[in-house]
Amino acid sequence: MLDRIDLHIEVSAVPYKELRANDGGTSSSEMRQRVLAARAVQRTRGCDNSQLPSAELRQVCQLDDAGERTLEMAVRRLSLSARAHDRILKVARTIADLGSSEAVAAKHVAEAVQYRSLDRTYWN
Repeated sequence: MLDRIDLHIEVSAVPYKELRANDGGTSSSEMRQRVLAARAVQRTRGCDNSQLPSAELRQVCQLDDAGERTLEMAVRRLSLSARAHDRILKVARTIADLGSSEAVAAKHVAEAVQYRSLDRTYWN
């Protein structure tokens, strides 16, 4: 069974010169390969990130000091629930997987928090 999460992100308009540049960015084919690789890593852990139980989540998403500070600040400033905390960790783990990173770094947590913040702003 596949689970999904909804992410709401703001995307600014791309300047004309960037649209016309020869740098095509990441192709759909390349992105597909990154997603397949991330899903393979998740399968070796035993389940998709979205299905990680809370107890296992803390083991799979161990954070360094910078990551802990980033997450703590987000939980405090945004008054996040335990459920929101876990969702942020799962999204951060997925972002790390897409970047082929074994560790969940502060930058992954910050990106996951940003998605959560935009989601809260969008619906409130």
